[in-house]
Amino acid sequence: MNKGELVEAISQKISVSKQEADTILTTMLEEIMVAVAGGSKVTFVGFGSFEPRERQAREGRNPSTGKSIAIPATRVPAFSAGKSFKDKVALGK
Repeated sequence: MNKGELVEAISQKISVSKQEADTILTTMLEEIMVAVAGGSKVTFVGFGSFEPRERQAREGRNPSTGKSIAIPATRVPAFSAGKSFKDKVALGK
């Protein structure tokens, strides 16, 4: 499913226009990104949570030359699925 298909499903399910559904979805995603970028954790009970995680500096290899390179520490977004989401995926429904 892509964003367009999700917008279509939302618009049909809650009887709003596709434009309104797109605005709602886009705003929700933007707000999640702003919160996580600011260091906050965003939790949807049953669905999951989004949070920033620190990734340690490490040594990597250039795949074409095999030369060692330093990969700096960074902060990355992470998602952890909630119990209801995990159960639904496990059942395939």
